[in-house]
Amino acid sequence: MTAQRQSIVKGDKDSPLINQTIGDLFDQAVVKYADRDLLVVCDQGIRWTYAEFARHATDFAAGLLSLGLEPGDRVAIWAPNCAEWIITQYATAKAGLIQVNINPAYRLSELEYALNKVAAKALITAERFKSSAYIEMLQTLAPELENCPPGQLKSEKLPHLSTVIRLGTDKTAGCYNFKDISGRANAGNRAQLEAVQASLNPDEAINIQFTSGTTGAPKGATLTHRNILNNGYNVGQAMGFTKHDRLCIPVPLYHCFGMVMGSLTCVTHGACMVLPGEGFDPAQTLRAVADEKCTALHGVPTMFIAELDLPDLKSYDLSHLRTGIMAGASCPIEVMKRVFAEMNMTEVTIAYGMTETSPVSFQSSTDDPIDKRVSTVGRIHPHVEVKIIDGDGHITERGTEGELCTRGYSVMQGYWADPAQTAETIDEDGWMHTGDLAVLDEEGYCNIVGRLKDMVIRGGENVYPREVEEFFYGHPKIQDAQVFGVPDEKYGEELCIWICLKPGEKSSAEDMRNFCKGQIAHYKIPRYVRFVDEFPMTVTGKIQKFRMREQMINDLNLIEMKTA
Repeated sequence: MTAQRQSIVKGDKDSPLINQTIGDLFDQAVVKYADRDLLVVCDQGIRWTYAEFARHATDFAAGLLSLGLEPGDRVAIWAPNCAEWIITQYATAKAGLIQVNINPAYRLSELEYALNKVAAKALITAERFKSSAYIEMLQTLAPELENCPPGQLKSEKLPHLSTVIRLGTDKTAGCYNFKDISGRANAGNRAQLEAVQASLNPDEAINIQFTSGTTGAPKGATLTHRNILNNGYNVGQAMGFTKHDRLCIPVPLYHCFGMVMGSLTCVTHGACMVLPGEGFDPAQTLRAVADEKCTALHGVPTMFIAELDLPDLKSYDLSHLRTGIMAGASCPIEVMKRVFAEMNMTEVTIAYGMTETSPVSFQSSTDDPIDKRVSTVGRIHPHVEVKIIDGDGHITERGTEGELCTRGYSVMQGYWADPAQTAETIDEDGWMHTGDLAVLDEEGYCNIVGRLKDMVIRGGENVYPREVEEFFYGHPKIQDAQVFGVPDEKYGEELCIWICLKPGEKSSAEDMRNFCKGQIAHYKIPRYVRFVDEFPMTVTGKIQKFRMREQMINDLNLIEMKTA
């Protein structure tokens, strides 16, 4: 097999990688684009230029240092999309603090695990979002907050956490208010900030993002300045981004989609980011696109479907829309075609990647042929290398499926405080084994055809069945449980659980869902619950989830989605 016929591709290296920290590049962007809009937050009534935003971010960074936080300390943020989230992103980067993104859907056990796993010293939290009362949950985990001065928490369950900063104007015992932090900074803190920023290295960790783990607990993908800054830049290059672009970001900031492909893509190109609201609402999103004359829009397929299905879709002025990204789950071909035709996004791109690779490895370009843009995830990103391997680790021929492996600047440092899991995922040659099954064609376009691992992608959220199974094993009536995904028209996939109860026990689907409420994120709660006496197995005792999936598809009359 010739090298040309092998399933291995290397990204273009014509332009060098950005060799700066996020803080330094941000400061340069502020000088270059000072009077241009950087951030518009529609529901908060905020509109800041690069220069105005820089003052907020720098003041907050100096304020964080005034609390005694030092470079390398972990600062977690648990909040929906808001101006404070973006301020925190750039303030922590300037101060060398490692920002830890906490999923807004996390509940008690997940929050406790994440904060303790990274030994977070500070937590920035909203009061509440949707059905999640963050402050109340935090007080449940750390009742000591009620009787401690701000910044001096000593909690039995959260032993590393000393500082809690809350959003909003209400006061909470033991907590600072977000707006008060900037006012704490003095000349000494500002001088300290300058010195700290000057001492930082692009290869230092600056962000931890939790991904659901196959071993039953989320893993903290640890990303550097170089990782996410370059990925944000290259994402923008594929979309043809310039300082004249205005990107609507309805996807969550806690995820790479919002934080890297949204926020960092804008800052590396002098563009403006527009946040419609705290969470996704289709009408609110399109209103923001129309009012702010957005040229680009991001979303997972379910978001675009919801927007296309609005009865008054034609009433929104989408004439300025040009590009954007559809990613986070398999992209239905018909949806792509409707986005072209009905939303004016003739240059929309598809992107593929994973949190551990900062995240994008493949992306279609605005000038790729239509058939390639609706049926593949595009071609390799600059400075990234990908190979497709078979079960024996050999590189496959073009057109033959195998596991996608990637390496290059975008591969994470590793999983935080988890060298064993890191070694399982990144091999000695630096290849990140994704667990995704893919095919490369002769021109280098990639198609994702399945997954080696049994991860479920529900509406853009990655769910590992093992994590959900581990949670259900804590139920006193359950002997065994198996979780898997089944196709769903709205979310792409939904969770299904088969449960074997202990002898003599009885239960119901409602009982099982109630067991989950308040403990695990809503998207991890199985929609379908079936009680069985046994699971289908091979002769060697290996459980066959594919047979369970086939049976549920047949019993429920579900339809497999045709995807890119």
